[in-house]
This record gives sequence, C-alpha cells and structure tokens, in this order.
Amino acid sequence: MTQVLHWALEYRALTLVLIGLVLAALTLFTSDRAPHALRLAQVVLRWFLLCSIGAGFLWVSAQQVLPQAAGDPLRVQIGLAALGFAVVGVASAWGGLGMRLAALIGPSVWIVGSLLGKAAGLDGSGWSSLFGLSDALVPLVGFALLGWQFRAQRHRSVFARSRL
Repeated sequence: MTQVLHWALEYRALTLVLIGLVLAALTLFTSDRAPHALRLAQVVLRWFLLCSIGAGFLWVSAQQVLPQAAGDPLRVQIGLAALGFAVVGVASAWGGLGMRLAALIGPSVWIVGSLLGKAAGLDGSGWSSLFGLSDALVPLVGFALLGWQFRAQRHRSVFARSRL
C-alpha cells in the first residue's frame, strides 16, 4: 500500500488525471440527464480542470509556501503564482469555453517551461531528473478535452444548445 501511495505522489499529474476521469465517469453514471457528446465533453473537462489544474496547482502552492520555505521570497512568489492557477482552474470548471482555454494556457506554459528548464539543466540535474514527463500529460489531455468540447459545441444546433 505504501508503494502505491509513493508512486501516486511521485507521478502526481498522472494520478490527478486518472482521479478526474474516474470522478467524471461517476458523475455521468449517476446523472439523470441524457449523455450527448457536448455533455460528456463538458463533464470530463470540468473534472479534469478541478483535479489536474485546481488540486494539482494547490498542491504545488502548498509545497512552496509551507513554513520551511517561508525564508525564501522566490519560493513564496512561486507558491502564490501556483495558487492563482489553482483558483482559475477551479473557477473555470463552471465557466465557458474561453475561460477554460485561459485556465489551460497559463499552467501549460508553466509546465512546458519547467520541463525545458530541466532539460537544459538549469536546475543542475539535466536529463537525469526528467521525472516530470508525466506533467506534460496535463496540457496534452487538457487541450484534447478542450478540442472535444469545442467540436461537440459547434455541432449542436441552436435549438439544442438553448436546452442545455
């Protein structure tokens, strides 16, 4: 059991994506509403944003702002920036397509910049500590789900969209 917990914390991004997909499936199975493509896309993207962006960046914020880091102003700034991404991730779960796009762009730039910094060896470790490749899953899955919602929303008639 401790090995599973250690793995889940080591690959936090993958774990949060899976938790979001499981919660979306539970929401869809327990709902009385008809499961059309737009509803499926909205629910899955909502839970993805809540878990991967909201909870994930809240975790990053807590790691940076905890008392052991309080003496380093740079870590506090990073923690507060991550807290901002977490708040936008939670708020965008109930927002429109534009707000969901905005909630994905900032964290995606953060994640890609972090991966490029690790690859360039800016943290002193180079390619050997590139365990954060699971973090690249967040922008990939997020933009795929956003594209799915966009296509489903575009194919709905005006009459059908008014009944959502």
